[in-house]
Formats: sequence, structure tokens, C-alpha cells
Amino acid sequence: MDTQPLLLTSSAIVVSEKASGYLQQLCKHFGHKVAVSFTPERGTIVFDFGNCALAASGNMLSLTATAGTMVGLSRVQHVIASHLERFAFREKPEIVWNSGYPQSP
Repeated sequence: MDTQPLLLTSSAIVVSEKASGYLQQLCKHFGHKVAVSFTPERGTIVFDFGNCALAASGNMLSLTATAGTMVGLSRVQHVIASHLERFAFREKPEIVWNSGYPQSP
């Protein structure tokens, strides 16, 4: 029987007129350190401890963190949120992560 590990997920929606700009800024910033792919509408940041998928549509930036452990998930959430808060300091974005159920990769 072949079993794959479950991934833990968490998501947040950030409202900003600069949603696409912040998506691109996050991806460009982390692209110097880790694997990243992005367009103005979608992006993926791959850390050793988990991933973050980003999507911008209008004034909404959707963030979805995934990891194999709670520690990894918490770390993805913290790293993404702290950088977004720093980049968007004038707007003071409210980033509230909503944890979902484990999912198969």
C-alpha cells in the first residue's frame, strides 16, 4: 500500500489595491534565496520547510501556505506575513490565517 504524507494547509486573504504588486514583490524578494515562479496574477514560493501559493485578483491577495508539519506551516505563515507587513507598512494589512484540514499532495 503506497501512502503519501498529508500536507497541512492554511490560507489568508489580504485586501489591497496593490495586491498584484505585493505578490510580485514577495516573489522577487524570495527569488534571491529560494525557488520561485510568478506572473502578475499567480506565484509560488518554495521553502525547505513548506510552500506558499499566491493569487492576486483585483484588490484581493490570496495566500495559501502548505507544509508537512505544524512547525513548517507556522514558519511559512510567519515568514510570508512578516515580509508582507514590512512591504505594505503604509497600509497595515490584516493577515489572518485560517487553517484547513490536512490534504493529500
